[in-house]
Formats: sequence, C-alpha cells, structure tokens
Amino acid sequence: MDKPAHMFDRDSEWASLTRFVGNEAKGATIGVIYGRRRQGKTFLLDALCKAAGGFYFAATEATERETLTRLGAELAEHLGLPSAVGLADWYQAVDWLLALGRDRPVPVVIDEFPYLVQATPSLPSIIQRAYAPNRNERTQSRTRLLLCGSAMSFMGRLLTGNAPLRGRAGLEMVVPTLDYRLAARFWDIDDPRLAALTHSVVGGTPAYRTEFLHGDRPESLSDFGPWIVRNVLDRDSPLFREARHLLAEEPNLRDQGLYHSVLSAIAAGNNARSGIASFIGRKVTDLAHPLTVLEDAGLVRREEDVFRAARTTYCIAEPLVTFYHAVMRPEWSRLDRAGQAARVWEESSDRFRGRVVGPHFEALCRDWAQFYAGSETFTASPSHVGRGVVNDAARRTSHEVDVVVTGAATGSRRPLLAIGEAKWGERVGLGHAERLRRVREVLRGRTDVDASAARLVLFSAAGFTDELRELASGDDEVRLIEVADLYRD
Repeated sequence: MDKPAHMFDRDSEWASLTRFVGNEAKGATIGVIYGRRRQGKTFLLDALCKAAGGFYFAATEATERETLTRLGAELAEHLGLPSAVGLADWYQAVDWLLALGRDRPVPVVIDEFPYLVQATPSLPSIIQRAYAPNRNERTQSRTRLLLCGSAMSFMGRLLTGNAPLRGRAGLEMVVPTLDYRLAARFWDIDDPRLAALTHSVVGGTPAYRTEFLHGDRPESLSDFGPWIVRNVLDRDSPLFREARHLLAEEPNLRDQGLYHSVLSAIAAGNNARSGIASFIGRKVTDLAHPLTVLEDAGLVRREEDVFRAARTTYCIAEPLVTFYHAVMRPEWSRLDRAGQAARVWEESSDRFRGRVVGPHFEALCRDWAQFYAGSETFTASPSHVGRGVVNDAARRTSHEVDVVVTGAATGSRRPLLAIGEAKWGERVGLGHAERLRRVREVLRGRTDVDASAARLVLFSAAGFTDELRELASGDDEVRLIEVADLYRD
C-alpha cells in the first residue's frame, strides 16, 4: 500500500503498519498504537483503513450500551447490511470484528480505546479471551486489530506486567512528535533561527499548525513576537489553554495543582528532585509518584548525568508546556483579560530567553550531535549524548556541560568524544573555549572516562568572536557550530 501523497513524513510508521496489516498468515493479531494527542494518529490510521478497505471505529465517552449500539450500526454500514448489527455485549462485538478478517487480512481500528475501557473495565480481558491461541474464531481470522489511544500512561500499561494483553500484541508503536528538522519543513520555515524559536514554543506537533492555527506561521524573525501574541497568548486562540488541556486529558493526573507545580518548578530551572521539592514545598520522598506519573504521561523526561550516574535530572518533554509554565502561568490573570497579551509578551522576554529558548537550544544541540553530526565532527560514532556536571576539586567549583558525547565502551573506560557548550543569545568567544579546555583537563584525570581524544564543540545562535574563529581555523580539536548547521544536511 502506497502512503497517501498528502501525508507528511510518517514513512517509518506507515511501513510498519502496512507490514503488520499485510501479513497473509492466518490468525488474528493485535497492535497497540499510542502517542500524545495532536500527533496525527487518527489521520494515519484512518488513511490505513481507507487504503486497505479496513474498518475504523472512533470511541467516545459513552455508556457501554450506547457504544455497542453505535458499533453495530457502523458495522452494518461497513458490511452493506440493511439494518444494524445487534450486539448483546463485548464478547459478541469482538467476534464480529474477528469475522471481518475471515477472507483476507484487514485492519480493524478502535481509536480512543481508553474511553471503552472506562465504561467496560473488563474489555482487555474480553479481548484476551477472544484471542485465545486455539480458539477457532481467532485462528480462522486475519483481522489486524489496532487499539489506539492518547492516554499515554494507560496505553503504555496495556502490554506490561500482568496486564491481560501482555504477550498478545504483534505491534507496539508510539507515534512521536516531529523532530526539529521535520518540524521546520512542516511549518515551511527556512530561517534556522526562526525555526528554532518556533520549535521552542510549539514543538513538533502537526495539529498545532493545521488544526489549531490553520496554517498561520511566523513569516520572519520580526513577526515571531506578533505571531506569539496572536496565536499563543491571545485568550481566544485554541493554543491559549492547550497546555492545561494536555494535563487534564491524562486520567492518572488527578491532583492537577500538584502536577502543575512540579512542571512549574522544572520550567523555572529546578531540574533535580531536591530543587523541585523546595520549589513546591514538599519532601523529596513525596515526588516519586508525581514524577513517575508525569513520565508515563510523556510530559516529563528523566535524564541521567553522564558523569554522575546517581544524579538524575528532569526536563519537560513538551515545549508548549514549558512555555506555558515559564511565560503564561505566572501572568495568567493578566492574559485572561482582553488586550494584555502584547504587554505580557514584551515584559516576558527575559523569562522566554532564559527558561524556554535557551534550554531548548541546548536540547537541539544534543539532538544534532546524536543524530545529524557528520563523521568529521567526532572521532567515532556517538553512542550516547547527554549533559553532566564535572567537579573541579582543584578550583573548588563545578562545571555544567551542555553537550557530552560518548562512544561505545570497549573496556572499563567510556571514550569521551566531545564536550560542548551551547549559547542562544550570547556571542561565544575564547573564554568559553578555555572553560571547556579546563573541563577536559579535569576529565582526563578521571578513571571512568577516556577524554584523551575529546573535542571541544561550541554552539551558538548569536555567532562567534573573530578571535575564536581564528583559533578554531587552526585547531582541529575545536569545532564551531552555528544554528544554521543544526538544520543543514
């Protein structure tokens, strides 16, 4: 099946789905598809069903009886029957879905599956029973049942531990957001600095451009501020409350105030548990559950310090949530009044640079080092890219390193390929390079990493001094990466 011409990217996902659906072997199979809302899951699966002549059913928040009645009506329409199929219960409904694949492989999609389980908690067990290994209805069917949902924590648990469907699925797919390069193409933004700024606010969620903003994008760097005002800070824009809705849509986030406070703490730069606990006025031991829930929901990402394995930091995984907590939430009462958006944006420029685009640029630099850096950048292929803190005992200080690139370990010492510093709004000069040299010197005295061949990589969106450029031109150990390089093939 050819991917629809109007579908942007998703080549890998389409290939996996068509391979799963097109398997001619007898025996019904199950796939689980999930990802945060607005990523195009429904668009993808609906296109799959249309291409393969499959059956697509979108669940809603409803009682079991109402859902079964609607499912029976849509089955009849799909099969060309004169009247609705009478479904007494989900046991019968699942067998009807299995019967759809009696003659050929056919995709059967149940979208928003968590809504069905909310009304019928036993549904995963009912599907497990219907898919019993030697059951005739399953062995004689080639239905490719695809269960889809946006409640990340719920969907992620469907196939884990003692869950009924554990071991039953032949496909588990997480539909991700578009990465920063794909997002720039999707938003049709050629200016790399503007692309990075836009991505720091709306990330790679396709629906924000197509469904929410109807194609409105910043036309230039000078239009970025007005675009933010009219599309994100305007109280009548659908993006205005979107960050709040992302939390409200997760069924496991019951104490909304606590989770918003945790996210605000992280957005304010408190990345360690101790800092988060201090910010929200709780004990460190109280954070285990809310942080785990936010991780499961795909809203927070945990990162280990490359140089100190016991030190874990947290960052917000969704740019719009970072923007909301850093810029919007502190000014919510003002933004909720007409005519205040432009003034709030003007007064929030420092917070935006320091808490939103600065850390986001560092993350883009790490992504570039991991996935896009050319072979000439490092002495070997990166195995892991992260960040870390290096203690400098001789000078009684510590150094934060924005980008740490390590290679595959062949012994007790990990090869350190590069250390880097990333600055969004600051011109990078010799002082930054000398700081990295000092960090490398300290690391060369350690026994857990081999920093003998580590290069110094300096990233900047504001440019480099002439003195640093002259140094880099004659020193193979120093690399200068501009924001345009992050987007250059």
